[in-house]
Amino acid sequence: MNSETPEPHTTDSASVPDEVLARDAQEGNAESFGILVGRFEPKLKRYGTKFLRESMDIEDMVQEIFMQAYRALKSYDPSQRFSPWIYRIAHNTFVNALRKKSRLPFFTIDLDSLVSHPHAAETPERESEEREMKAMVEKGLAEISESYQEVLILYYQEELSYKEIADVLRVPVGTVGVRMRRAKAALAKVYTHMDISYEF
Repeated sequence: MNSETPEPHTTDSASVPDEVLARDAQEGNAESFGILVGRFEPKLKRYGTKFLRESMDIEDMVQEIFMQAYRALKSYDPSQRFSPWIYRIAHNTFVNALRKKSRLPFFTIDLDSLVSHPHAAETPERESEEREMKAMVEKGLAEISESYQEVLILYYQEELSYKEIADVLRVPVGTVGVRMRRAKAALAKVYTHMDISYEF
């Protein structure tokens, strides 16, 4: 065996898990990292455009996210899902961009984290509800608070679990549950104003 750069898993790249590609990239395979970029670039752009200001250059920020991810790749644990890891980098990048754009110091008090509330169990019985919610979220998303938009985006569109969302946002899992409950209540109000009857 020689020490050449390992061959990428590109026989059918669409079927190769993110985690395998990330492991290959850790071992020096640039092509595997390129496949990850291709997979996540549209997702991260969509994620950013949901709650960032229109004047901000999301294209540049997404490129910065991938540069940060590449530099930090050795810290990634391939036994864990790749998507929460890169979404955490994206979240931090977007928050920092908002902080720099603001004329005032960027301070936040997370009131949701002060509310003790267990998150709803993620069970097979909830799959039907989640499919319906996923279809309805897009319509009312722009009308609710940004912090609530983010949990809906990560859960229903990016398909992260409550635990993974908590890791991305650096908040307790219970806080994710509180935000989700309040986000659904906010969406219900939006649909009431639209004269659409829908129970979340």
